[in-house]
Amino acid sequence: MEYISTRGKVAARGFIDTVLMGLADDGGLMVPAEIPVISPEKLEEWRSLSFQELFLEIFSYYTNDEIPYDDLKKMVYTSYGNFRAPEVTPLHRVNDSLYVLELFHGPTFAFKDVALQFMGELYSYIAKVRGEIIHILGATSGDTGAAAIQGVRGKEGIKICILHPHGKVSKVQELQMTTVDDSNVLNLSVEGNFDDCQKIIKELFADLDFKGRYHLRAINSINFVRILAQTVYYFHAYLQLPGSDQKKVNISVPSGNFGNIFSGFLAQRMGLPIHKLIIATNENNILERFVVTGEYKPGSFTGTYSPSMDIQVASNFERYLYYLLDEDAEKLSRYMGTLQSEGAITVDGELLARVQADFSALGVKNAQCLEIISKYQQESGYLLDPHTACGVAAYEKFSAPDEISIAYATAHPAKFDEAIALTGIKQEFPAPIAALFELPQHQVVVDHDKAEIVRQLVAFYG
Repeated sequence: MEYISTRGKVAARGFIDTVLMGLADDGGLMVPAEIPVISPEKLEEWRSLSFQELFLEIFSYYTNDEIPYDDLKKMVYTSYGNFRAPEVTPLHRVNDSLYVLELFHGPTFAFKDVALQFMGELYSYIAKVRGEIIHILGATSGDTGAAAIQGVRGKEGIKICILHPHGKVSKVQELQMTTVDDSNVLNLSVEGNFDDCQKIIKELFADLDFKGRYHLRAINSINFVRILAQTVYYFHAYLQLPGSDQKKVNISVPSGNFGNIFSGFLAQRMGLPIHKLIIATNENNILERFVVTGEYKPGSFTGTYSPSMDIQVASNFERYLYYLLDEDAEKLSRYMGTLQSEGAITVDGELLARVQADFSALGVKNAQCLEIISKYQQESGYLLDPHTACGVAAYEKFSAPDEISIAYATAHPAKFDEAIALTGIKQEFPAPIAALFELPQHQVVVDHDKAEIVRQLVAFYG
């Protein structure tokens, strides 16, 4: 297995070099040169596997044997040894047609833990066996930062800096990042929104001299390993589902940066028989507008009750566009050039029909989000966080009577109590979250200024 850039101007790389590159040196995103296809017979063999065993099976198609099996196995079992559920991502039945895949049983109570606990172990492994210096740089709309920090805090040979939008993440998300006092962690709270933070990150990774001099590595979903690790729970969810071989199965995914839903697209290309991939967004609904109209055009930023999806520029959209354009890197580059110069791109005709065959999408308003939370608490006794509520609203819109749907619970509701409290619901915080409110915070508040952020990075990385 080799990895190539969506823009076609980077020589093919192996697995570990792809991990270390993160954003491709030509500004594109790394993808496998060929997606392996899993036969129905092999899929059936996997039905009895644990999450960890399934992880090892799927990764075996992608790692090129660059990591000895015993080393990979140790990383996998260490990564998921601290999850609160033995299944890692348990499936909860809500009603006859809806299941919720709980992705929040990791250390920071969010789905990002599933990939980032492993990535922390992988980066630590690479640092040791290759003697690499690992300086991780990322931006977060809330959950990635906490999960990434938790994955690498205190690890030798690794430093991590995370940018988050000041005052635009939930209080628990902020505390999970900023109460960490390890010397290898720097939190920069940026006056701006997530897209402002992400733009600076992409510019720094595109500066190959700066990237090389400071050994920058990516931990957010521009790194293909994040995508691949998330693909595992798509397979795991489907294989846990009773009667999945008798009914059509939809998966509804809260999506802001397009990484989680793209993992589902990858699983589908690998042979997982998902009927509908449903994108749930909030009022920052660039992805819904693209699916419905074919226009991809960032709009004005809106703060919502589901802040992890308050994103107008979806980083992983380029990966999907690459496959939509039949893996034509030259055509993809023209589209991305148009997006940069004109601020929008449009697909129509046959291409739009293919988009609408690949995805359904719904942008959920704030009021509807709260209504869904209240409804399911009253009717099913199940408390949804605001992002999961958007996913459930999308399930209600797009699922037919002969279909089963899985909505992804991407975070524990305690992470977003500000929104939950608006419904009149009172919840009890898990002890690890409650304890955060007693800890001092460690962060540097900076202007949305690239030069100032660079100064902070240079001082931190040394």
